[in-house]
Amino acid sequence: MIYNLVIYIYLFGVKLAALFSEKPAKMVKGHREVFKLLHSHIDRNARYIWFHAASLGEFEQGRPLIERIRREHPEYKILQTFFSPSGYEVRKNYAGADLVCYLPFDTPRNVRRFVELANPCMAFFIKYEFWQNYLNELHRKGIPVYSVSSIFRPNQVFFRWYGKRYSRVLKTFAHLFVQNELSQQLLAGIGVTDVTIVGDTRFDRVLDICREAKQLPLVKQFKGDALTLVAGSSWGPDEDIFIEYFNQHPEMKLIIAPHVVSESHLKEIQEKLKRPCLRYTQATEANVTQADCLIIDCYGLLSSIYRYGEISYIGGGFGVGIHNVLEAAVYGIPVIFGPNNKKFREAQHLLERKGGFEITCDADFRTLMDRFLSDRSYLEQAGRAAGDYVQHNSGALEKIMQAIEEDFDSIKPMI
Repeated sequence: MIYNLVIYIYLFGVKLAALFSEKPAKMVKGHREVFKLLHSHIDRNARYIWFHAASLGEFEQGRPLIERIRREHPEYKILQTFFSPSGYEVRKNYAGADLVCYLPFDTPRNVRRFVELANPCMAFFIKYEFWQNYLNELHRKGIPVYSVSSIFRPNQVFFRWYGKRYSRVLKTFAHLFVQNELSQQLLAGIGVTDVTIVGDTRFDRVLDICREAKQLPLVKQFKGDALTLVAGSSWGPDEDIFIEYFNQHPEMKLIIAPHVVSESHLKEIQEKLKRPCLRYTQATEANVTQADCLIIDCYGLLSSIYRYGEISYIGGGFGVGIHNVLEAAVYGIPVIFGPNNKKFREAQHLLERKGGFEITCDADFRTLMDRFLSDRSYLEQAGRAAGDYVQHNSGALEKIMQAIEEDFDSIKPMI
């Protein structure tokens, strides 16, 4: 009853916020349309495997598993749900799923309607998704549910005296595929033993992205033989640091893929640059070699562009927090980032392995870059450390597939 009360209060708060803000308004509208969408698009003659992710980041963690199952078990259809607009709005047309929609709020009535309409034969909840009513209903119906890439910490509600009742929800999972040994130990302490340490599927995902990286002839031509720094997801404070250094070092080239691609931000970047620069959308074979800095003024290319750099800089460390370090590290290049990185496990591991480097000011950046530019063996060693970190932590997908294969054998598809 307490859990349901919290859910109803949260639902009321979101509806109230929707009157004043676009993001919750999109969520309320999307949730309202879910049941109509399911009524009209669910194939009653098919068996669905349901994947749920709160937002875009969790979706990317589950994506390797979705695509592997899609490839090896085409007899099943895929239902993908999101809770947040930041996931749904970006991936609502995701070709890897047969149906993409919001997940309605976890009220008893919503849960019964949703599970009855979707009627999944198995479900995968990614990372931090522990909706009590959904999990209880799926468990009651004998539908196996797996937690993928989940990670647990001692301060979570499950391991506090007041969360003992809520922690029972973890026993509804058929299996939990966790990221580390601490998670397994914490779960064992409350009697949850259907647990396997597999690591993080994000490593498998960035390896997939690396293998599928786009060939970008104009970027390759721009780079030539020059040592190139690729700055990804950068913000103003980041750009102040690496652009100042770049302006004073004609022996290197720079590629900037800013986090915000707006005309005002692009102009700010160009005003800081004292060397020839060019926007990617304006680049041609004739003019691209005349620039020393290439500004990526469109989305969707960054993960492929890292391949053209010898050094990477990941933005956000002087503000909201650093962005994805693995997308750069997978190419075997060192990763530089600002001080707001403490909550990012991969960044901490890269620091420990000397494949990642924290800077707190322009002097730190200058010292580090001077070392990279003057000592090629040091640069190559740092790059190997970053690449090895990704390689050594991959394989979660294979472990999960091996563990769930028996369930595929026990479920007879309807098509």
